[in-house]
Amino acid sequence: MSPRRCSTLSSTAASPSAGLWSVDEHLDDILATVKPLDPIELQLPEAQGCVLVEDVTVPVALPPFDNSSMDGYAVRVADVAGATEEYPAVLTVVGDVAAGSDGQLAVGPGQAARIMTGAPLPPGAEAVVPVEWTDGGTGGGAATTMRPAGAAPEGASGEVRVHRPVEARAHVRARGSDVQAGDLALTAGTVLGPPQIGLLAAIGRGTVRVRPRPRVVVISTGSELVQPGDELAQGQIYDSNSFALAAAARDAGAIAYRVGAVTDDAETLRAAIEDQLLRADLLVTTGGVSVGAYDVVKEALSSVGDEDEPGGGVDFRKLAMQPGKPQGFGSIGRDHTPLLALPGNPVSSYVSFELFVRPAIRALMGREDLHRPRARAVLKAESALSSPAGKRQFLRGTYDARSGTVTPVGGTGSHLIAALAHADALLVVPEDTTSVKPGDELDVVLIG
Repeated sequence: MSPRRCSTLSSTAASPSAGLWSVDEHLDDILATVKPLDPIELQLPEAQGCVLVEDVTVPVALPPFDNSSMDGYAVRVADVAGATEEYPAVLTVVGDVAAGSDGQLAVGPGQAARIMTGAPLPPGAEAVVPVEWTDGGTGGGAATTMRPAGAAPEGASGEVRVHRPVEARAHVRARGSDVQAGDLALTAGTVLGPPQIGLLAAIGRGTVRVRPRPRVVVISTGSELVQPGDELAQGQIYDSNSFALAAAARDAGAIAYRVGAVTDDAETLRAAIEDQLLRADLLVTTGGVSVGAYDVVKEALSSVGDEDEPGGGVDFRKLAMQPGKPQGFGSIGRDHTPLLALPGNPVSSYVSFELFVRPAIRALMGREDLHRPRARAVLKAESALSSPAGKRQFLRGTYDARSGTVTPVGGTGSHLIAALAHADALLVVPEDTTSVKPGDELDVVLIG
């Protein structure tokens, strides 16, 4: 698979003089350097969720011909004028008009044609009488349904009794009543969801030019990690980060590839990352970015990829946030593939993904809605929440839109993944706030 390159990363900005990056500075640095992927032509099924890069005009009117909106009978208006159940209009049935018919059947004075929903209005006909307004050609009372053509071929001939009059164009979908040839169907920048894909198909477009979904490779690190389903030995834990982050990448709109846990060995990790460069538009690592003796991501990334290419490299930073203080961002390899290095604690990695990786994925897609929606909510808690001075804290919680309240879930520990699984919002406590009391208002990031 040949790599799709779109993003070019300049040399990472210098770290703030205070030594700590703010959340906004780190995010701004990412978004200032990650650029949208180059457009490609995709088949409609593959284009779902992608951003259109060109205006699409309608080549033919939709619908392309007058057609019936009901199962019934195509008639001339004068032939059914004054019709009642007591004195029905009796018309000669000249045949069937099914969807896809070639339009050779015509309706003359005193005649009618059985017509199916979506079938073209035959020449001479001016309106459609619903089958429920007729005897269905049976000679009896009001029909409730159209008899199948195969089961009752005589229904396409003989006579039909019409019990009500109709006006001209009744139950007829006019040619071009949806869109006219030359109309603007979709504008550049439109995100292609199911209705948009349906419209493109309806106007005959088999392919469309879009920015593709980015390919995101998630790599978790740690010799203590075991894959779910395997047996745990002493001192081991299951690898949850790669599963959670790959799922989050798909939720953001990416094509996600998950690489199972890589051991705490710089050469092994370096080889794993280099193997993934060919299929990655964005690389995400989790773990190994702190200051421990076995935090090998920094060591491995110091020489990964093509060292002769200018402008690359990953900068490891400390952010004024909790959880998620250690972070890394930069580019690696000949194509300057962007890489975000996240902490290893499950809550830290997921919060970091929501704040930094998700916007990067959306930027690669060329989307304008980079961020999760936010709301203001009143804290609903039994006691005040404390927060470290100088750090922006992100707590897990559940948001009630009806009451406008948010309730904390679990504690502040960055390992409390069970609480994260029950949260649908992140409570944002600003850097200059050390305590939030019940009844106070605060921002919440809606992640549910």
